[in-house]
Amino acid sequence: MDDDRKLVELLKLYLEKDGYRVLTAYDGQEALELARGKRPNLIVLDLMLPQVDGLDVCEILRRESKVPIIMLTARTTEQDRITGLDLGADDYITKPFSPRELLARVRAVLRRVEGEEGPEELAFGGLKIDFRRHEVLAGEEIAELTPTEFKLLGVMAREPGRAFTRLHLIHEVLGYDFEGFERTIDTHIKNLRRKIEPDPRNPHYIKTVFGVGYKFEPGEN
Repeated sequence: MDDDRKLVELLKLYLEKDGYRVLTAYDGQEALELARGKRPNLIVLDLMLPQVDGLDVCEILRRESKVPIIMLTARTTEQDRITGLDLGADDYITKPFSPRELLARVRAVLRRVEGEEGPEELAFGGLKIDFRRHEVLAGEEIAELTPTEFKLLGVMAREPGRAFTRLHLIHEVLGYDFEGFERTIDTHIKNLRRKIEPDPRNPHYIKTVFGVGYKFEPGEN
């Protein structure tokens, strides 16, 4: 979903050559209608779109579904990346980039959405993680997690008490290094706490390990 038709056609060619079926849109309103009507397995979304801005499209889609979203933009500041991730994007690619890089990112995101290993279900007090249904129950409410947030929670919850560095979580959850952009994990942790913790400011499950990163504490069952 991009307003640069030449770029869209080039990326479409590369993705289709790798076996993917590709649908294209050139403005934000068309992108929303296509996503709602066709329900794709993954969305590549440009930040700068006519009619409806890419950030608005991302926010609307995230309220309606858990579809993985890769944000594509010429903006390179750290705050722009954080804004996109805060709205629920699972990945962020800055222009210029090669079609091969995008293809690798698409493969990585789909792998981590599809490939879960370990127990089908984990329960910790008021928190229940159902890997088979890809669902998290926080108290009596279903937590609407993005694929990246679900993966992040699953990685830590499978090894309760273990301290994970930010870099380790980047490799485990995202499958590659964000060129040293370790605050990516901080943003996902903040969003995850907001969705599963009874009090996000005083987290019960996801603890900060100062100078290291984060760990999952099971608490009382």
